[in-house]
Amino acid sequence: MPRRLTHLDTKGRARMVDVGEKPVTERECVARGEVRMAHATLERIARGATPKGDVLATARLAGIQAAKRTAEWIPLAHPLPLDAVELELTPDAARSCVRIEARVRAHGRTGVEMEALVAVSAAGLTVYDMCKAVDRGMLLEAVRLVRKRGGKSGEWVRPGEETPAARPVRRPRTRREPS
Repeated sequence: MPRRLTHLDTKGRARMVDVGEKPVTERECVARGEVRMAHATLERIARGATPKGDVLATARLAGIQAAKRTAEWIPLAHPLPLDAVELELTPDAARSCVRIEARVRAHGRTGVEMEALVAVSAAGLTVYDMCKAVDRGMLLEAVRLVRKRGGKSGEWVRPGEETPAARPVRRPRTRREPS
């Protein structure tokens, strides 16, 4: 039996889910995607020889910024204070693509799936934007949730997907004052 869509009310109208009574728990999501391109474009990215500058660094920052602003992109998403956003962009010569992975962590009443997916999407679109002058045929594809943990539903891992090991949430270091 399919689950009910939580973003629809009893009349089928879109609504923002009330999460006020849910407990605050640690949440983490990992999403991935790829930007496929001509091999020559990938080589230019790796050499830092694109007209607009450092593609991977700019895309990483775009992904982080987008994750923080997900509620502005996705109308029914809750604005969330994020604990951490990490993006890895890896050129893959064998597949002629840049692989993108976003990991988002928060302590909240709702998950961070959308934040991770938006981070991957924005990073991929930034790669496209920065390289479109040399390769308009690029494809942003396979944007997907790989893993989520936390909340009432616990952990979910995409079947058949190689998943990263769980990393502990980084705690801020306290600086010791000299005695």
